[in-house]
Amino acid sequence: MTTAKRVRRINPSPSVAAAQRVRELKSRGLAIHDLTVGEPDFDTPEHVKAAAIRAIESGETKYTPVNGTPALRAAIIDRLRRRHGLNYTDAQITVGGGAKQVIFLALTATLDEGDEVVIPAPYWVSYPDMVRANDGTPVIVDCPEADGFKLTPDRLRAALTERTRWIVLNSPGNPTGAAYTTGELRSLAEVLLEHPQVRVLTDEIYDEIWYDDGEHSSLAAAEPRLVDRVFLTNGVSKTYAMTGWRIGYGAGPADLVAAINTLQSQLSSCPSSISQAAAAAALGGPQDFVLESVDVYRTRRDTVVKLIGETPGLSCATPSGAFYVLVDCRPYLGRFTPAGTRIETDEDFARHLLEDQQVAVIHGSAYGAPGYFRISFATSLEILTEACARIAAACATLSERPS
Repeated sequence: MTTAKRVRRINPSPSVAAAQRVRELKSRGLAIHDLTVGEPDFDTPEHVKAAAIRAIESGETKYTPVNGTPALRAAIIDRLRRRHGLNYTDAQITVGGGAKQVIFLALTATLDEGDEVVIPAPYWVSYPDMVRANDGTPVIVDCPEADGFKLTPDRLRAALTERTRWIVLNSPGNPTGAAYTTGELRSLAEVLLEHPQVRVLTDEIYDEIWYDDGEHSSLAAAEPRLVDRVFLTNGVSKTYAMTGWRIGYGAGPADLVAAINTLQSQLSSCPSSISQAAAAAALGGPQDFVLESVDVYRTRRDTVVKLIGETPGLSCATPSGAFYVLVDCRPYLGRFTPAGTRIETDEDFARHLLEDQQVAVIHGSAYGAPGYFRISFATSLEILTEACARIAAACATLSERPS
Protein backbone atom coordinates (compact mmCIF):
# COMPACT_ATOMS: atom_id res chain seq x y z
CA MET A 1 0.00 0.00 0.00
CA THR A 2 1.23 3.50 -0.84
CA THR A 3 0.33 6.11 1.76
CA ALA A 4 -0.78 9.59 0.79
CA LYS A 5 1.75 12.38 0.44
CA ARG A 6 0.17 14.24 3.34
CA VAL A 7 1.08 11.33 5.61
CA ARG A 8 4.59 10.83 4.22
CA ARG A 9 5.55 14.47 4.82
CA ILE A 10 4.78 14.45 8.55
CA ASN A 11 6.63 12.86 11.45
CA PRO A 12 5.34 10.88 14.40
CA SER A 13 5.06 12.99 17.55
CA PRO A 14 8.43 12.97 19.39
CA SER A 15 6.67 13.31 22.74
CA VAL A 16 4.47 10.29 22.01
CA ALA A 17 7.55 8.36 20.86
CA ALA A 18 9.41 9.27 24.06
CA ALA A 19 6.49 8.15 26.22
CA GLN A 20 6.32 4.85 24.33
CA ARG A 21 10.07 4.32 24.83
CA VAL A 22 9.65 4.85 28.58
CA ARG A 23 6.78 2.36 28.70
CA GLU A 24 8.92 -0.22 26.91
CA LEU A 25 11.81 0.23 29.35
CA LYS A 26 9.51 0.03 32.34
CA SER A 27 7.98 -3.16 30.96
CA ARG A 28 11.48 -4.66 31.04
CA GLY A 29 11.70 -3.94 34.76
CA LEU A 30 13.85 -0.79 34.60
CA ALA A 31 13.11 1.95 37.15
CA ILE A 32 12.85 4.96 34.87
CA HIS A 33 12.53 8.48 36.28
CA ASP A 34 10.11 9.77 33.68
CA LEU A 35 10.13 13.55 33.05
CA THR A 36 8.58 13.34 29.59
CA VAL A 37 4.86 13.23 30.28
CA GLY A 38 2.93 16.39 29.45
CA GLU A 39 -0.12 15.67 31.53
CA PRO A 40 -1.10 16.34 35.16
CA ASP A 41 -0.37 13.56 37.63
CA PHE A 42 -3.50 14.49 39.61
CA ASP A 43 -6.83 12.73 39.35
CA THR A 44 -9.82 14.45 37.74
CA PRO A 45 -11.78 16.42 40.39
CA GLU A 46 -14.55 14.45 42.10
CA HIS A 47 -17.38 16.80 41.10
CA VAL A 48 -16.35 16.44 37.46
CA LYS A 49 -16.39 12.65 37.65
CA ALA A 50 -19.74 12.82 39.43
CA ALA A 51 -21.18 14.89 36.57
CA ALA A 52 -20.08 12.23 34.09
CA ILE A 53 -21.70 9.50 36.16
CA ARG A 54 -24.96 11.47 36.34
CA ALA A 55 -24.88 11.90 32.57
CA ILE A 56 -24.53 8.16 32.09
CA GLU A 57 -27.28 7.35 34.60
CA SER A 58 -29.66 9.88 33.06
CA GLY A 59 -29.19 8.52 29.56
CA GLU A 60 -27.12 11.34 28.08
CA THR A 61 -25.43 8.82 25.84
CA LYS A 62 -26.65 9.85 22.39
CA TYR A 63 -25.23 12.04 19.65
CA THR A 64 -24.92 15.69 20.58
CA PRO A 65 -24.90 18.70 18.25
CA VAL A 66 -21.77 18.82 16.13
CA ASN A 67 -20.53 21.92 17.96
CA GLY A 68 -21.17 20.53 21.43
CA THR A 69 -24.02 20.46 23.90
CA PRO A 70 -25.80 23.73 24.72
CA ALA A 71 -24.67 23.34 28.35
CA LEU A 72 -21.00 23.06 27.42
CA ARG A 73 -21.14 25.92 24.93
CA ALA A 74 -22.78 28.10 27.56
CA ALA A 75 -20.06 27.17 30.07
CA ILE A 76 -17.34 28.09 27.55
CA ILE A 77 -18.97 31.43 26.72
CA ASP A 78 -19.34 32.23 30.41
CA ARG A 79 -15.71 31.31 31.15
CA LEU A 80 -14.35 33.50 28.38
CA ARG A 81 -16.48 36.40 29.55
CA ARG A 82 -15.39 36.03 33.18
CA ARG A 83 -11.72 35.43 32.49
CA HIS A 84 -11.00 37.79 29.61
CA GLY A 85 -14.05 40.03 29.22
CA LEU A 86 -14.63 38.50 25.78
CA ASN A 87 -18.19 38.20 24.52
CA TYR A 88 -18.79 35.35 22.10
CA THR A 89 -22.07 34.17 20.64
CA ASP A 90 -23.14 30.56 20.37
CA ALA A 91 -22.26 30.56 16.66
CA GLN A 92 -18.67 31.48 17.51
CA ILE A 93 -17.97 28.39 19.65
CA THR A 94 -16.87 24.96 18.46
CA VAL A 95 -16.11 21.86 20.52
CA GLY A 96 -13.88 18.96 19.50
CA GLY A 97 -12.13 15.85 20.71
CA GLY A 98 -9.33 17.77 22.42
CA ALA A 99 -7.73 21.12 21.63
CA LYS A 100 -5.36 19.30 19.26
CA GLN A 101 -8.28 18.27 17.05
CA VAL A 102 -9.75 21.78 17.10
CA ILE A 103 -6.43 23.29 15.99
CA PHE A 104 -6.01 20.70 13.26
CA LEU A 105 -9.51 21.34 11.91
CA ALA A 106 -8.94 25.11 11.92
CA LEU A 107 -5.92 24.57 9.68
CA THR A 108 -7.78 22.08 7.50
CA ALA A 109 -10.55 24.62 7.04
CA THR A 110 -8.27 27.46 5.95
CA LEU A 111 -5.04 26.27 4.33
CA ASP A 112 -4.38 25.63 0.67
CA GLU A 113 -1.16 24.37 -0.86
CA GLY A 114 1.71 26.76 -0.22
CA ASP A 115 -0.06 28.88 2.38
CA GLU A 116 2.34 29.86 5.16
CA VAL A 117 1.92 29.58 8.92
CA VAL A 118 4.33 31.47 11.17
CA ILE A 119 5.38 29.33 14.14
CA PRO A 120 7.65 30.81 16.83
CA ALA A 121 10.31 28.39 18.07
CA PRO A 122 10.52 26.76 20.56
CA TYR A 123 7.14 25.32 19.62
CA TRP A 124 4.83 22.48 20.58
CA VAL A 125 5.95 19.49 18.52
CA SER A 126 2.68 19.10 16.61
CA TYR A 127 2.33 22.56 15.05
CA PRO A 128 4.69 22.18 12.05
CA ASP A 129 3.39 18.73 11.13
CA MET A 130 -0.22 19.83 11.45
CA VAL A 131 0.56 22.56 8.92
CA ARG A 132 2.33 20.15 6.57
CA ALA A 133 -0.52 17.64 6.81
CA ASN A 134 -2.87 20.38 5.59
CA ASP A 135 -0.71 21.34 2.57
CA GLY A 136 0.69 24.44 4.28
CA THR A 137 4.26 25.60 4.77
CA PRO A 138 5.47 26.13 8.34
CA VAL A 139 7.65 29.23 8.69
CA ILE A 140 9.75 28.72 11.80
CA VAL A 141 10.92 31.87 13.58
CA ASP A 142 13.69 31.36 16.12
CA CYS A 143 12.96 33.11 19.43
CA PRO A 144 16.10 32.82 21.57
CA GLU A 145 16.25 32.64 25.33
CA ALA A 146 17.64 36.19 25.35
CA ASP A 147 14.17 37.30 24.17
CA GLY A 148 12.44 35.17 26.77
CA PHE A 149 11.68 32.53 24.09
CA LYS A 150 9.05 34.96 22.78
CA LEU A 151 8.32 36.41 19.37
CA THR A 152 9.26 40.07 18.96
CA PRO A 153 7.56 42.54 16.61
CA ASP A 154 10.66 42.79 14.42
CA ARG A 155 10.94 39.03 14.03
CA LEU A 156 7.22 38.78 13.27
CA ARG A 157 7.38 41.54 10.66
CA ALA A 158 10.31 39.86 8.93
CA ALA A 159 8.45 36.53 8.75
CA LEU A 160 5.21 37.79 7.22
CA THR A 161 4.62 37.52 3.47
CA GLU A 162 1.68 37.68 1.09
CA ARG A 163 1.34 33.92 1.59
CA THR A 164 1.02 34.10 5.38
CA ARG A 165 -2.38 32.87 6.55
CA TRP A 166 -1.79 32.22 10.25
CA ILE A 167 0.53 32.95 13.11
CA VAL A 168 0.45 30.55 16.07
CA LEU A 169 0.85 31.94 19.59
CA ASN A 170 1.07 29.42 22.43
CA SER A 171 1.04 31.22 25.78
CA PRO A 172 2.00 29.97 28.31
CA GLY A 173 4.04 27.84 25.99
CA ASN A 174 5.14 24.26 25.68
CA PRO A 175 8.09 23.57 26.10
CA THR A 176 9.24 26.81 27.74
CA GLY A 177 6.45 27.99 30.04
CA ALA A 178 7.03 31.47 28.60
CA ALA A 179 4.01 33.80 28.40
CA TYR A 180 3.33 37.11 26.68
CA THR A 181 2.43 40.16 28.71
CA THR A 182 -0.42 42.43 27.64
CA GLY A 183 2.12 44.98 26.44
CA GLU A 184 3.98 42.41 24.36
CA LEU A 185 0.74 41.22 22.78
CA ARG A 186 -0.22 44.77 21.88
CA SER A 187 3.17 45.31 20.24
CA LEU A 188 2.67 42.18 18.12
CA ALA A 189 -0.85 43.35 17.34
CA GLU A 190 0.46 46.60 15.85
CA VAL A 191 2.36 44.53 13.29
CA LEU A 192 -0.60 42.25 12.61
CA LEU A 193 -2.91 45.20 12.00
CA GLU A 194 -0.72 46.03 9.01
CA HIS A 195 -1.44 42.57 7.51
CA PRO A 196 -5.20 42.02 7.37
CA GLN A 197 -4.89 38.64 5.61
CA VAL A 198 -3.25 37.03 8.66
CA ARG A 199 -5.28 35.22 11.30
CA VAL A 200 -3.91 34.38 14.74
CA LEU A 201 -4.36 31.00 16.37
CA THR A 202 -3.90 31.39 20.11
CA ASP A 203 -3.31 28.12 21.95
CA GLU A 204 -4.15 28.88 25.59
CA ILE A 205 -4.39 25.33 26.93
CA TYR A 206 -2.12 26.20 29.92
CA ASP A 207 -3.69 29.56 30.77
CA GLU A 208 -4.83 28.53 34.26
CA ILE A 209 -1.47 26.99 35.18
CA TRP A 210 -0.02 30.40 35.89
CA TYR A 211 2.59 31.54 38.43
CA ASP A 212 3.16 35.25 37.82
CA ASP A 213 1.29 38.13 39.43
CA GLY A 214 -1.87 39.30 37.67
CA GLU A 215 -3.99 37.48 35.14
CA HIS A 216 -2.80 35.63 32.06
CA SER A 217 -3.34 37.86 29.02
CA SER A 218 -5.09 36.84 25.82
CA LEU A 219 -4.51 38.53 22.45
CA ALA A 220 -8.21 38.94 21.66
CA ALA A 221 -8.65 40.84 24.93
CA ALA A 222 -5.39 42.79 24.68
CA GLU A 223 -6.26 44.17 21.23
CA PRO A 224 -10.02 44.20 20.48
CA ARG A 225 -9.36 45.32 16.88
CA LEU A 226 -8.06 41.81 16.20
CA VAL A 227 -10.92 39.88 17.78
CA ASP A 228 -12.40 38.97 14.38
CA ARG A 229 -9.06 37.52 13.28
CA VAL A 230 -8.22 35.56 16.42
CA PHE A 231 -9.17 31.92 16.87
CA LEU A 232 -8.76 31.16 20.58
CA THR A 233 -8.28 27.49 21.45
CA ASN A 234 -8.34 25.87 24.86
CA GLY A 235 -9.63 22.79 26.64
CA VAL A 236 -10.01 21.00 29.94
CA SER A 237 -7.10 18.56 29.64
CA LYS A 238 -4.32 20.38 31.48
CA THR A 239 -6.22 22.63 33.91
CA TYR A 240 -8.58 19.97 35.24
CA ALA A 241 -6.42 16.83 34.78
CA MET A 242 -8.76 15.55 32.06
CA THR A 243 -6.33 14.56 29.30
CA GLY A 244 -8.13 11.28 28.60
CA TRP A 245 -11.59 12.88 28.42
CA ARG A 246 -10.61 14.57 25.12
CA ILE A 247 -12.52 17.83 25.11
CA GLY A 248 -11.18 21.01 23.57
CA TYR A 249 -12.85 24.11 22.24
CA GLY A 250 -12.34 27.07 19.97
CA ALA A 251 -13.81 30.57 19.91
CA GLY A 252 -13.58 32.88 16.93
CA PRO A 253 -15.19 34.21 13.76
CA ALA A 254 -18.52 32.56 12.97
CA ASP A 255 -17.53 31.72 9.38
CA LEU A 256 -14.43 29.86 10.54
CA VAL A 257 -16.37 28.06 13.27
CA ALA A 258 -19.02 27.02 10.72
CA ALA A 259 -16.34 25.57 8.46
CA ILE A 260 -14.80 23.64 11.37
CA ASN A 261 -18.23 22.32 12.33
CA THR A 262 -18.79 21.12 8.76
CA LEU A 263 -15.54 19.18 8.91
CA GLN A 264 -16.42 17.84 12.33
CA SER A 265 -19.78 16.61 11.02
CA GLN A 266 -17.94 14.36 8.57
CA LEU A 267 -15.06 13.46 10.85
CA SER A 268 -16.57 12.21 14.11
CA SER A 269 -20.07 13.76 14.28
CA CYS A 270 -19.46 15.05 17.79
CA PRO A 271 -17.26 14.59 20.86
CA SER A 272 -18.26 12.17 23.62
CA SER A 273 -21.51 13.22 25.27
CA ILE A 274 -20.26 12.00 28.66
CA SER A 275 -17.00 13.94 28.38
CA GLN A 276 -18.94 17.05 27.42
CA ALA A 277 -21.05 16.80 30.57
CA ALA A 278 -17.88 16.45 32.62
CA ALA A 279 -16.25 19.43 30.85
CA ALA A 280 -19.27 21.65 31.51
CA ALA A 281 -19.02 20.78 35.21
CA ALA A 282 -15.28 21.51 35.20
CA LEU A 283 -15.64 24.94 33.59
CA GLY A 284 -18.73 25.99 35.51
CA GLY A 285 -18.16 24.35 38.87
CA PRO A 286 -15.86 24.95 41.87
CA GLN A 287 -12.31 26.00 40.95
CA ASP A 288 -10.57 24.97 44.19
CA PHE A 289 -8.78 22.14 42.38
CA VAL A 290 -7.17 24.60 39.98
CA LEU A 291 -5.79 26.82 42.73
CA GLU A 292 -4.53 23.86 44.77
CA SER A 293 -2.84 22.14 41.83
CA VAL A 294 -1.12 25.36 40.73
CA ASP A 295 0.30 25.76 44.23
CA VAL A 296 1.75 22.25 43.97
CA TYR A 297 3.16 22.93 40.51
CA ARG A 298 4.75 26.17 41.73
CA THR A 299 6.65 24.31 44.46
CA ARG A 300 7.80 21.73 41.94
CA ARG A 301 8.85 24.43 39.47
CA ASP A 302 10.89 26.27 42.08
CA THR A 303 12.59 23.04 43.16
CA VAL A 304 13.54 22.02 39.62
CA VAL A 305 14.81 25.50 38.69
CA LYS A 306 16.93 25.57 41.85
CA LEU A 307 18.40 22.10 41.36
CA ILE A 308 19.13 22.62 37.67
CA GLY A 309 20.77 25.95 38.51
CA GLU A 310 23.04 24.16 40.99
CA THR A 311 24.21 21.67 38.33
CA PRO A 312 27.45 22.86 36.68
CA GLY A 313 26.99 23.51 32.98
CA LEU A 314 23.19 23.51 33.00
CA SER A 315 20.84 26.49 33.19
CA CYS A 316 17.17 27.26 32.67
CA ALA A 317 14.77 30.18 32.66
CA THR A 318 12.00 30.25 35.24
CA PRO A 319 8.69 29.49 33.49
CA SER A 320 5.70 31.79 33.98
CA GLY A 321 3.18 29.03 33.37
CA ALA A 322 2.57 25.43 32.24
CA PHE A 323 4.57 22.62 33.85
CA TYR A 324 7.76 22.50 31.83
CA VAL A 325 11.33 23.72 32.16
CA LEU A 326 13.54 24.02 29.08
CA VAL A 327 17.13 23.35 30.11
CA ASP A 328 20.19 24.61 28.24
CA CYS A 329 22.72 21.76 27.88
CA ARG A 330 24.91 23.31 25.17
CA PRO A 331 28.03 23.40 27.39
CA TYR A 332 28.01 19.58 27.33
CA LEU A 333 27.83 19.20 23.57
CA GLY A 334 31.14 17.95 22.26
CA ARG A 335 31.99 16.09 25.48
CA PHE A 336 32.49 12.35 25.83
CA THR A 337 30.75 9.61 27.77
CA PRO A 338 32.77 7.09 29.83
CA ALA A 339 32.41 4.69 26.87
CA GLY A 340 34.07 7.26 24.60
CA THR A 341 30.93 8.31 22.73
CA ARG A 342 30.88 11.97 21.74
CA ILE A 343 27.76 13.97 22.67
CA GLU A 344 27.07 15.73 19.39
CA THR A 345 23.47 16.87 19.85
CA ASP A 346 20.81 17.48 22.47
CA GLU A 347 19.28 14.15 21.42
CA ASP A 348 22.60 12.45 22.28
CA PHE A 349 22.54 14.22 25.65
CA ALA A 350 19.00 13.03 26.37
CA ARG A 351 20.01 9.50 25.40
CA HIS A 352 22.97 9.71 27.81
CA LEU A 353 20.65 10.71 30.67
CA LEU A 354 18.46 7.71 29.94
CA GLU A 355 21.27 5.18 29.52
CA ASP A 356 23.53 6.42 32.31
CA GLN A 357 21.00 7.38 34.99
CA GLN A 358 17.60 6.13 33.76
CA VAL A 359 16.18 9.68 33.51
CA ALA A 360 13.86 10.25 30.57
CA VAL A 361 13.54 13.75 29.08
CA ILE A 362 12.69 15.04 25.59
CA HIS A 363 15.44 16.59 23.50
CA GLY A 364 14.98 20.23 22.56
CA SER A 365 15.37 19.76 18.80
CA ALA A 366 11.93 18.15 18.82
CA TYR A 367 10.62 21.59 19.78
CA GLY A 368 12.83 23.61 17.47
CA ALA A 369 15.27 24.29 20.33
CA PRO A 370 18.56 22.51 19.59
CA GLY A 371 20.95 22.44 22.53
CA TYR A 372 18.17 22.16 25.12
CA PHE A 373 16.04 19.47 26.71
CA ARG A 374 12.58 19.60 28.27
CA ILE A 375 11.66 18.52 31.79
CA SER A 376 8.02 18.05 32.71
CA PHE A 377 7.45 18.69 36.41
CA ALA A 378 3.96 17.17 36.32
CA THR A 379 5.17 14.45 38.65
CA SER A 380 5.95 14.10 42.32
CA LEU A 381 8.47 16.22 44.17
CA GLU A 382 10.24 13.04 45.24
CA ILE A 383 10.72 11.89 41.64
CA LEU A 384 11.79 15.35 40.52
CA THR A 385 14.38 15.69 43.30
CA GLU A 386 15.87 12.28 42.60
CA ALA A 387 15.80 12.83 38.82
CA CYS A 388 17.63 16.16 39.11
CA ALA A 389 20.28 14.49 41.26
CA ARG A 390 20.66 11.80 38.62
CA ILE A 391 20.91 14.44 35.85
CA ALA A 392 23.76 16.07 37.79
CA ALA A 393 25.43 12.67 38.17
CA ALA A 394 25.11 11.98 34.44
CA CYS A 395 26.65 15.37 33.63
CA ALA A 396 29.56 14.65 35.95
CA THR A 397 30.48 11.57 33.90
CA LEU A 398 31.03 13.62 30.73
CA SER A 399 34.59 14.65 29.99
CA GLU A 400 36.22 17.04 27.55
CA ARG A 401 38.40 14.26 26.10
CA PRO A 402 37.71 10.59 25.49
CA SER A 403 39.04 8.34 28.23
